Amino acid sequence: MESTDAAPDAKVHPAADGASSDAAGQPDASAQPDAAGQPVAGDPPSTRRLTRSATRFLARRRGAVVRLGAWSAAESVQTFLGGYCVARSLDDGFLRGQTAAGLLWLVCAAAAVLLGGPVIRGVFAQLPHLTEPLRDALVRRSVAHALHRAATGGPAGDPAAVSRLTSQTEIARDSFAGLVLAARSFVFVAAGAVAGLVALAPQFLLVVLPPLVLGIVLFTASLLPMARAQHRYLDADEAVGRRAQATRAALRDTVACGAQEQTAEANRRAVEEAAAAQRAMARWAAVRTLCVATAGQAPVLLLLAATPWLLREGVGAGAVVGAFTYVLQALLPAVHTLMTVLGTAGARLFVILDRLTQPLPGQPPAPAQRAALRPAPDDLGTRPGHTTPGTPDGPATRAGRAPALELLGVRAAWHPAAPAVLDDLDLTVEEGLHLAVVGPSGIGKSTLLHVAAGLLTPRQGEVRLLGRPVADRHPHHRAALRVLVPQEPYVFTGTLRDNLRYLRPDASRPDVDATVAALGIGPLADRLGGLDRELDPQTLSLGERQLIGVARAHLSTARLLLLDEATCHLDPAAEAVAERALRERPGALVVVAHRLSSALRADRVLVLDGTRAHFGTHTELLARCALYRDLVGHWNDART
Repeated sequence: MESTDAAPDAKVHPAADGASSDAAGQPDASAQPDAAGQPVAGDPPSTRRLTRSATRFLARRRGAVVRLGAWSAAESVQTFLGGYCVARSLDDGFLRGQTAAGLLWLVCAAAAVLLGGPVIRGVFAQLPHLTEPLRDALVRRSVAHALHRAATGGPAGDPAAVSRLTSQTEIARDSFAGLVLAARSFVFVAAGAVAGLVALAPQFLLVVLPPLVLGIVLFTASLLPMARAQHRYLDADEAVGRRAQATRAALRDTVACGAQEQTAEANRRAVEEAAAAQRAMARWAAVRTLCVATAGQAPVLLLLAATPWLLREGVGAGAVVGAFTYVLQALLPAVHTLMTVLGTAGARLFVILDRLTQPLPGQPPAPAQRAALRPAPDDLGTRPGHTTPGTPDGPATRAGRAPALELLGVRAAWHPAAPAVLDDLDLTVEEGLHLAVVGPSGIGKSTLLHVAAGLLTPRQGEVRLLGRPVADRHPHHRAALRVLVPQEPYVFTGTLRDNLRYLRPDASRPDVDATVAALGIGPLADRLGGLDRELDPQTLSLGERQLIGVARAHLSTARLLLLDEATCHLDPAAEAVAERALRERPGALVVVAHRLSSALRADRVLVLDGTRAHFGTHTELLARCALYRDLVGHWNDART
């Protein structure tokens, strides 16, 4: 939708410039925070912050935790009875020839097994009192983040917000539920099993506890590195996706600039990082398997090896069988489940919670500076009306006319946490000047137009309209002075005349008719049934939408028109007609060029290459700007 500076100090950070900046040989954007404010690749989760948050969360739900513990305590009793009754059925029953006693103890063991049904039901009844509040809290946090970013000048559309509100919160809830079940089961099953081993014979602890404790300690020590490996893998996987999207979006400019090798190398590095992260996860999976074997399998082997010694110590054969029951049917499954859940769902939960519970962003720290746009020294004397910052007299004028637009020492970026793509830029666009802006995708062209349109407040520097600082003008006056026409203009349901008068509701019929004639909209109006026939936006092609957007700008009273590839869907002939009509109206015209013909029609061309700003005529730039020569050459090859 056309923007006329409706909010005086609104800041919009377009992702278009930053999304594909590295596809033309610029540094990889994946190392920067994404639009959703996620951590940069390689940042470890905030363990201390998550621990404090988890403690507060559980403290506020103490009742649910106590009830869950009470039901789980019954599981300890079930575990205790399972092994103890088996041991007593042998030592006090069958091995002594007391069949009735043996059967009675087995009935008690069977009753303990049946006790598990109500226990599990009670556990699952309490589980939602923990998981649902967590999901609700994460949803509220995600909404708060999205609203905060929108209110403080973040991206207008945050695609990651949908993922956070849906899939990520659901993953967090399911992972948390699995973690609670596994941890609860291990703690109370282990307590029941240890109590049973002590009741049968204390010597069992000397055999079972050392490998069990060793395996748990090793696994606990590996949890944080395992979570970091998971974090690294997720970031690397997202970086590969961003690289693929950026490469696809900037493919034309990559070929035009001859940056295929640099882009391929950057893509190769991103893929190699993802592969390395996946290998790291595989190594930690092997460590987890070793821990499971140590804690779960080693006690069985040690019990087998220690059986002769235990029998010599007076431990009954039934007690040995009961110990094996505890280890094989209770401890081993509980340990395996705990380590599997912690190593997979636990690590995933750790990473997702770290992302979803990030503090609300304040003023971001200044990031490391990458190559930024600066005016080229050889252009300082060629710019119409250029003056360096600090000159007392201000910018010069041509033929006594005040400049339509001045940028003085402007430094700006497409996102608060992103590096500056415009750095100490001076630019003067005088009344009557037609300026074309060219350069690879993501190099700062849209950022430049958003600064000029007032949609993006520069980090430093000054923006002037018609010789006066923007801050000194009333918001409504600023809105009437400039118009930004985007690549996809908004067309609403209504008459074609109302759509054309969107920026100038009081336009007379002769003025509208003049715009229709100048832009060649007659055939479109005839197809729609006339200017006063209601149109359906869904029936319009992209080119027709752009034609309506350009016509709105032509009909407006703005003295500065900014076209951000606003004619890319028009055929070359229609584009030439549109640019000619816009140039003939009073004021200045700045166009982000989609075709070489736009640069050829312009009075001056501004070339952005990521490090310098080259300004001059088409002929001048052919002589001194290698990037412009390459762009012209590739454009000519494409036409032939």
